[in-house]
Amino acid sequence: MKIAVFPGSFDPITLGHEDLIRRSAVMFDKLIVAIGVNSQKKYLFDLEQRLEWLEEVFSGDANIEIGSYEGLTVKYCKEQKAKFLVRGLRNSNDFEYEKQISQLNYILGEGIETTFLVSKPEYSHISSSIVREILKNNGDASALVPEQVLHK
Repeated sequence: MKIAVFPGSFDPITLGHEDLIRRSAVMFDKLIVAIGVNSQKKYLFDLEQRLEWLEEVFSGDANIEIGSYEGLTVKYCKEQKAKFLVRGLRNSNDFEYEKQISQLNYILGEGIETTFLVSKPEYSHISSSIVREILKNNGDASALVPEQVLHK
């Protein structure tokens, strides 16, 4: 069984995330969308809210599971028996950063492979940090996030 983990903070989930997750889900028997919890990081939305959004957005997708973890992503992958990680790339800066992380994950994860998916052009400008600013300032984020996020 091919199991992959798509890690992220999803603070909040964006339409770009949703697209990448749905596109990658067809490549694996099981795709675990997992929120990595970093105690050093300040989140706009609490873990329960982010998990709820993911559950709602992917409720009809049989091979997508939702989870969360603390610590190293590769440790979580091992616990879940996942041999693959999935990451999205919006631009060349993302690629350089993700390439380094994937190489370290390969070493630490004893062979865990990272699959990169390039964002569709219509989503490449969307980032969670930009969406957070829009939402904090009561802006209209309806073109950037799944409908479930708008009904927080």
